[in-house]
Amino acid sequence: MTQQVATNVHWHDSEVTRDERTKCMNQTGGTIWFTGLSASGKSTIAVAVEQMLCQQGHPVYRLDGDNIRMGLNKNLGFSAEDRTENIRRIGEVCKLFADAGVVTLASFISPYAADRDAARAVHEEVGLKFIECYVEVPLEIAEERDPKGLYKKARAGEIKGFTGIDDPYEAPANAELVVNTGEQSLEESVASVLECLRAQGLYD
Repeated sequence: MTQQVATNVHWHDSEVTRDERTKCMNQTGGTIWFTGLSASGKSTIAVAVEQMLCQQGHPVYRLDGDNIRMGLNKNLGFSAEDRTENIRRIGEVCKLFADAGVVTLASFISPYAADRDAARAVHEEVGLKFIECYVEVPLEIAEERDPKGLYKKARAGEIKGFTGIDDPYEAPANAELVVNTGEQSLEESVASVLECLRAQGLYD
């Protein structure tokens, strides 16, 4: 857990209750966290789910790994420490979106189980839903896809500490949802996500 550094700061509670936000947004906010290897299909699924929810009138927002690293987390690299801080910050941002009543789609490799567990904890300690979706795919299929050419660079030694090559990926042991994009179509994967959101009370 990150230590509190700033002093003389105090949490200022809102006068708007969670129930009032739910009525205002006409839905309950929460986070679905897509984790998996690079090129597993996390972002592709999240984009499709976001589009579908938006078209149906649901307040929704997608947070994507590369996008966040170009702004909020532009000062972080890919060391184990920076990866942990990257996910810590994202967990806190997702919590704020979810608390506002937004269905939040987080698409991050997030290779370390402890970091994902910490993101879950900051949601659950304030009574917010956190759904882990493991986007599973065999490494060889991810390498075949390689839309950004990152696996090729990693195999050539041009990228160090690349997840799945010379840095580990710790697959979720108890994810609420597993989709295998080596076997399921995009349409099937999206349907599975929506059904999971419905079961968790975040979609109707």
